[in-house]
This record gives sequence, structure tokens and C-alpha cells, in this order.
Amino acid sequence: MRILVTRTFERTLIKLHPQQKTALDEVVRTIASQPDAGESKVGDLAGVLVYKFRLGKMLCLLAYRVLDENTLKLLMLGPHENFYRDLKRLDS
Repeated sequence: MRILVTRTFERTLIKLHPQQKTALDEVVRTIASQPDAGESKVGDLAGVLVYKFRLGKMLCLLAYRVLDENTLKLLMLGPHENFYRDLKRLDS
């Protein structure tokens, strides 16, 4: 499975601690093996899937798009607060 990342995702990734990066790697492996694991969005965010998980004590959301059967694009990672607003801004 080929995984592409956006610049926004890379910037968030740099700020994570090593334990958080390890947990995120597990989440990415889960998504790569089961691309439909996330919740499909509708409306402005049609085609985007969001996977919810815990990173330590914080609930995080990971937005991604399935480009084809062998390619995923990780769009954004962050807490729920203002996540969808920022995602709309990024996606447009």
C-alpha cells in the first residue's frame, strides 16, 4: 500500500512525541489494511474518511482519502476541536 501525506499532516507529525508516533504508526497500519475503517463524510467533505482513535488521553481524528485500491493520502491529524473547519479549508 502506497501512503502519501500532505504538508499539513507532516507539520503535525513533527510535533508528536516518540510514543505518540509509535501509536500513530499502528493506526496508519490499521487504515492501510482496512481502508474503509474510517467514517465517510458527506457534503463539503465527500470522499474523505475520518478515523477516530486515542493518542494517550486525547481523542484524535485522522482524515484520509482513498485515491485508488493501492494508494492512501493522509490529509490531516488533530484533536476534534475545529478539526472539520480546518479540514474544509485544507480540502478546498
